[in-house]
Amino acid sequence: MDMIQMNTPDADNTQEIDLIELAKRLWGERKFIFKCCGVAIVVGLVIAFSIPKEYSTTVKLAPETSDPSKKMGNLGGLAAMAGINLNTSSGTDAISPDLYPDVVQSIPFLLELFPVEVIDENGTLSTSLYEYMDEHQRSAWWSYILQAPFKLVGVLKDIFSKEDEKSNNKASYFRLTPRQLNVINGLQERISISIDKNTSIITVSVQMQDPLISANITQVVLNNLQSYITSYRTQKAKQDLEFTEKVFSEARESYYKAQRAYAAFEDANKNIISASYRTEQERLKNEMTLTFNVYNTLAQKLEQDKLRVQEQTPVYTVIQPATVPLKAASPNKPLILIGFVFLAIFGAIGYLFIKDLFKPKEENEVFDIE
Repeated sequence: MDMIQMNTPDADNTQEIDLIELAKRLWGERKFIFKCCGVAIVVGLVIAFSIPKEYSTTVKLAPETSDPSKKMGNLGGLAAMAGINLNTSSGTDAISPDLYPDVVQSIPFLLELFPVEVIDENGTLSTSLYEYMDEHQRSAWWSYILQAPFKLVGVLKDIFSKEDEKSNNKASYFRLTPRQLNVINGLQERISISIDKNTSIITVSVQMQDPLISANITQVVLNNLQSYITSYRTQKAKQDLEFTEKVFSEARESYYKAQRAYAAFEDANKNIISASYRTEQERLKNEMTLTFNVYNTLAQKLEQDKLRVQEQTPVYTVIQPATVPLKAASPNKPLILIGFVFLAIFGAIGYLFIKDLFKPKEENEVFDIE
């Protein structure tokens, strides 16, 4: 116990002295540290200005509520006046907003973007999105050095390959070429979508190297997503409507045919009174009534299916539309410079520590703790 009480103040004094000596040593080496910071600033500036600018466009929209009882209120009242009973009970929507990111990142969805025409802000480039992503992407100078061997291998492979990639805009998700897959991977990194679970707000962001292309592609992605969701939700209702229209046309022809047959029979047998006449008249009348009942039922079903298609069509409210960004989202040049300066400071201090470790013991007075 006495030993601990006697050694603790000495250790504190030694540590305090060492920290003071360390600060003196670093101040003595301030020129070296400043030189390292100067080199770091130059390197940081070179790297910051070598990275291509990226522009980000963000849109926000609010989807319509999926509560069928609320959406069918007005249509249900209108249908009831026409004698049509609409069944408003339905389950949860199979494609919930939580699946929208998977839809946007899917290969079939991204393949639809390949033929989209894009024009850069200067108006000097007009091409398809596929060509823009495949041939007109800028990279930092060191990426060309790192990718040179791989590009050489790719060129040699293309020379000896018989694969024809001229129809890239008409790609099929079943079999993609390496270049098409690279473009899809690039789009997956540049296109993002998020859902706010509290407010159900959908946020779509697209990042491109040109501000005008970024805004245009964002609008196209938004329109395609709305069309995809609308098509999905109304697909079954539209199929039912097409089938009902077909059966309704057949029932109408049958009714008109039975009506003409009954009228022709009546005109041809005005003054004839016999049991066979009454029997045939009753048969034709019953057949006409039967076909009319079928025709009338299908007419109501047709109106019901039309209303259901309208009910299933979602409505989106755009809260924040796509606008051409004025400032680049990346690279963050001040942050890059600060990061390099901090690395230079810590690297210089670390170098001084290592340098002192390899000094002879009698020369190492700063970091020698007794």
